[in-house]
Amino acid sequence: MGGVPSTPSFSGGARTHDTAEYLIGTFIGEKSFPLSSDYWQKLLELPLNLHWSSDRVQQACLHFAQNNCYTRHLAKILIHLSWCLQECVSTSDASSPAYLKAINAVYVSSVFLKHLIENTKTDNFEDLYMSLNESEEIPSNVPKEQSVEHLVVNSVLNFLGRVDVSSDTYLLHYELLNFMLVALSTQLLSGPSLGADDIHPFFDAAMSQPPSLVNLAIRKLLLNYITRPRFPLKASSYYIFSEGYQPGVLQRVGSVAANLVLLPLNFLASSSNEASRSPLADNSLNMLLILVHYRKCLGMDHLKDKINYSSPDPLAKEESFFENPYCKALENARDIEFDRVDVEGNAPGGPVVRLPFASLFDTLGMCLADETSVLLLYSLVHGNSDFLEYVLVRTDLDTLLMPLLETLYNAPKRTSNQIYMVLIILLILSQDSSFNASIHKLVVASVPWYQERVLHQTSLGSLMVIILTRTVKYNLSKLRDVYLHTNCLATLANMAPHVHRLSGYASQRLVSLFDMLARKYNKLAEMKNDKMHMSNGESKEGNSIQDDMAAELHIYTDFLRIVLEILNAILTYSLPRNPEVVYAIMHRQEVFQPFKSHPRFSELLDNIFMVLDFFNSRMDAQKMDGEWSVEKVLQVIIVNCRSWRVDGLKMFTQLRFTYEQESHPEEFFIPYVWQLVLSRSGLNFSPSSINLFPVDLPLQDNVDGEAEKPQKGDLKGNGLEIEVPV
Repeated sequence: MGGVPSTPSFSGGARTHDTAEYLIGTFIGEKSFPLSSDYWQKLLELPLNLHWSSDRVQQACLHFAQNNCYTRHLAKILIHLSWCLQECVSTSDASSPAYLKAINAVYVSSVFLKHLIENTKTDNFEDLYMSLNESEEIPSNVPKEQSVEHLVVNSVLNFLGRVDVSSDTYLLHYELLNFMLVALSTQLLSGPSLGADDIHPFFDAAMSQPPSLVNLAIRKLLLNYITRPRFPLKASSYYIFSEGYQPGVLQRVGSVAANLVLLPLNFLASSSNEASRSPLADNSLNMLLILVHYRKCLGMDHLKDKINYSSPDPLAKEESFFENPYCKALENARDIEFDRVDVEGNAPGGPVVRLPFASLFDTLGMCLADETSVLLLYSLVHGNSDFLEYVLVRTDLDTLLMPLLETLYNAPKRTSNQIYMVLIILLILSQDSSFNASIHKLVVASVPWYQERVLHQTSLGSLMVIILTRTVKYNLSKLRDVYLHTNCLATLANMAPHVHRLSGYASQRLVSLFDMLARKYNKLAEMKNDKMHMSNGESKEGNSIQDDMAAELHIYTDFLRIVLEILNAILTYSLPRNPEVVYAIMHRQEVFQPFKSHPRFSELLDNIFMVLDFFNSRMDAQKMDGEWSVEKVLQVIIVNCRSWRVDGLKMFTQLRFTYEQESHPEEFFIPYVWQLVLSRSGLNFSPSSINLFPVDLPLQDNVDGEAEKPQKGDLKGNGLEIEVPV
């Protein structure tokens, strides 16, 4: 890539005026060219097939940063980019010179804009110099009331939304998405919670676009994700490639020095073994997640217009946020098949995004091994009630659930945030009774990724119980994360009243879950008693340790009670349909005995021991020749299930856990999204410039090591909560 001999200085005074070297040298130099100068046509019409080393690119960026405050060449090339894109939208001919100019403009803009953002020294990004000099003659086709960033974002979104991806337009689509990632990367320099006075020029421009354009953009980004267009390797119309398909254009700015995104061919070269990988789909999803999770607080001036501060209502003074139009568009998206009469996508509240939910469902199922797809699924099932309803009525729920459960099974190889998101999705789904009923009717022929034992003809509900209890066991030994325990138990509790023909293995795992938590509880109780005898209240430090142990003991008391309520719900509402659960409880009945007199558990255990007494007495009444076998015991249970009456059991209110976001979800989601984007997009941002999350956080997938421990910005206790009924 950098094999071309070093060239003279960037000024290029003695050079031919129509070479790429001269034109780029002039662009970064001291001389300012007006918008109407024919220089811009030369710069944008000439194939920029330079092969510069990263050091030369860095040097060029430094020259540009030094001179841009006088030349305003960044603002000018962005205006030309906007004009080129407008021309591309108006013509259906992808061989139009406007496409060549647009690609050159977006390349050059991305290189130097990224450097300026990384090295800005002001909070409001004045270093970008996005306005023209007052002495500059402004052409009539540049709206004076519209900022440069608004103009270019409008043009980019308009092109992405209106122009279909084809072999001729693929490259421009891809590079515009890369440009938007660069433009929106100003967020990396600040914290996740934005005040009304915080400025992010391109974000502010994106949020002020008309709803119709926002809908177009969201629809196209999701369609790109669904259709997963591939780079046309056999296409010969890409003039930016020299012979042998070697990429040019400033050697592609991707290193810390300047390198920002890889050409599709370079990208595919390192990903050729991934059959479903689509760089365009990946970056469409990256941009979608960044836009959807943006959040900005309203200032007091805005609130005065909405709130009467003399109002006694305490809620009146709570923080308020700008409505994110991209989030709203995603939340209001509708299935294209739902109402074919409404071909324009009009709803009572105005136009909405129409999507093929069936294709979106299938694509998610195919891609859920990827963390960004898990985050998209979360955004849809949490925010879009129509999509959630669509998922719940599908008869092939295994399409989504199997990859999610496989992710939990491979928890040691996944990040903690990914595990949390999967558990929250399962919790949201389990809030629906029809879902809980459906998963026990859907039988999975085999589970090839489950290694502990062969699982044949297992219901999806049984597999969920197996994986969730296994996740708790892993958490007890490795992560010891209370939030993760709570999520798993909440989902199991929601499922419990609807359990139907739970498998023997799943039933054993459920009873073993109580045993695991009981052993943890007993160990904590012993440690607490030992500390009490040793300290006798003399040391403040000792008292603090005792308080911590008491708090942890209380937490595990709650966990044990939830498991007992899960077992009670199964026995109360569906005992005749779950003989394997009865067998598992009978087989391990000794684990319940020590807690029979515990004040928090006694009523729940009374029910369990009533069931045990009933079936133990039936067993004792049987005359047996030889030893009891599992099959014989089960047969007795099945026969006596018919005569079982629930009347004697004490009825408890069903546990129902629901999920709610906290008031500041951006504190989790914005850093999380950007960490995912940086690890997947090819956008390498200088670590020293990142303030959004700790720079020592790994930006690459943690595939081989253990799952990351929660860090600042992790989901635990930061961005999300579970509402638990009393």
